[in-house]
Amino acid sequence: MAREEFDLIILGSGPGGYVAGVRAGQLGMKVAVVERDPKFGGTCLLRGCIPTKALLHTASVLDEIREADSLGINVAAPVLDIVKAQERKQKVVDSNSKGVEFLFKKNKVTGIHGTGRITGPHEVEVEGAEGKTTYGAKFILVATGSVPRDVPIAPTDGERVLNSDHVLELQRVPASIAVLGAGAVGTEFASIYTSFGSKVTLIEMLPRILPIEDEEISAELQKALRKRKIDVLTGTKCLSVERTETGVRLNLEGGKTSTVEAELLLVAIGRRPVTENLGLEALGIGLDRGYVKVDPLMRTSVPHIYAIGDVINTPWLAHVATAEGILAVEHMAGLPVRPINYDRVPSCTYCDPEVASVGLTEAKARERGYDVAVGKFPFTALGKAKVIGKTTGFVKVVRETKYDEVLGVHIIGAHATDLIAEACVALQMEGTDEELMRTMHAHPTMSEAVMEAAHAAHGGAIHM
Repeated sequence: MAREEFDLIILGSGPGGYVAGVRAGQLGMKVAVVERDPKFGGTCLLRGCIPTKALLHTASVLDEIREADSLGINVAAPVLDIVKAQERKQKVVDSNSKGVEFLFKKNKVTGIHGTGRITGPHEVEVEGAEGKTTYGAKFILVATGSVPRDVPIAPTDGERVLNSDHVLELQRVPASIAVLGAGAVGTEFASIYTSFGSKVTLIEMLPRILPIEDEEISAELQKALRKRKIDVLTGTKCLSVERTETGVRLNLEGGKTSTVEAELLLVAIGRRPVTENLGLEALGIGLDRGYVKVDPLMRTSVPHIYAIGDVINTPWLAHVATAEGILAVEHMAGLPVRPINYDRVPSCTYCDPEVASVGLTEAKARERGYDVAVGKFPFTALGKAKVIGKTTGFVKVVRETKYDEVLGVHIIGAHATDLIAEACVALQMEGTDEELMRTMHAHPTMSEAVMEAAHAAHGGAIHM
C-alpha cells in the first residue's frame, strides 16, 4: 500500500500546531496534524491556559460572593465544591477540544492520533494504537510544545510534590501549599488556592515576583498578594525538600525564613521543550539547550522543515505559537510575510489582581538608550474602578521623547488582560503617546485609565 502524501505534516496540535493546520487548510494545502494525546488542543487547551483560567474564574466568583455584602447583597457564606469546580473545568476543556476537531473538519485537516517522528527529509512515521504508519510531506512543521521542568531537589511525584499538570487535577483543597517559582504559572496558582482557602507561600529565587515585568508592577503585585495573606518570599533559594508526616518541609536560603512547611509543594520553575526522539539530529537540524534553532521565518537548517512555539527559544506563550504557526505556513505557501517583532508580544498573568504588559519596561527602554518619559494613572482615581470595587493597581505608559512613540504599556488591576489589547494595537501601529491620549475613551470604563496614563506621560493626567 502506497504511503499517503501531504503538502504539510504538523507534529503537535497545540495553539501553534492546530492553528497552523487550519491556516494551511484555508490556503488549499493538504495537511495532517499529528497528536500523541487522545484529544486535540495541546498543553494550552488541555493542561494549561484554558483549565487554569476556568479555575481562576471559579476563584474570582468565590471572592465576589464573599464581598457581596459591600454591594448591598445579603447571601450565605459561599462553600467551594472543588469536585464540581474540576468537573466544570473539564467540560470547558472538552468543549474547546471538540472545537478544534470541528475546525479540522471544516478546513479539511486530517487529524492523526499517535506519536510522530521525522524519519526522513520528507517522511514522518506515526506510531499509533494499530502500529506504525509512514506518511510523506513536502513540508514538516515541529510544534511539539513543552512539559513542566523538574528540579533535582524536588522531583515531582503527583502526591506531595506537584507540577502544573498535577495541580490541575486536585480533587481537594490543601490546608497549605508552597509554590516554588513566582512567574506567571506559580503566581496564578498561588492566587487560585488562596481564594480556595489554602494558606499559600510563594517562593522566588530572584529579587522580585513576575521578574520579566516592569519593576513597579512587580512591587505593586507583591503588595497586593501580601494583602491577600499570601506569604511572599523573594530573593529566596530552596536548598532541599523533605517529606514529613503531614506534607513537605522546604529548607531555604535568603530572606528571613529558613524553613517552610506545607501540605503540598507546587514546583513552577519553568518548562522544557519536547524535542527528544523526533529525529531532528539525524537530519542535521541544530539544537541549543533542547531548543530548535530557526531563522526569523521559522525555518530550521533544513529549509522545508519549520519549528514554532515552545520548541524554539521565544516566549512560552500560546499567542506567540499561534503567530509563529501562521507565519510559517504563509511562508510555505509563498505569501509575503514579515518576521515577528517580539518586542510587541503581550504578556498576561491572570492572578488577582491581573497583570498585563506589552513592549519595553521602563528599565529596558533606558537600557536601549531611549530618552524616556513615563506616565502612571492609579485605578483609585477612576470612576468605573470605584463602581465595581476594584481600585487596586495602575496603568503605566512608557514613551520616548524624540518621536513620542509608545514603547510599552504596563497594567496591574482588574481586567488588565483585556485592557492591554489597545496598547498592542498602539505599538503595532507605531502609535504616539499623543495619539493614545487624544483617542476618545468611553466613560465610565476601566480603559480610561490607559488614556489618563498617556496624558500623564505628557505632563499630567486629567483626573489626578
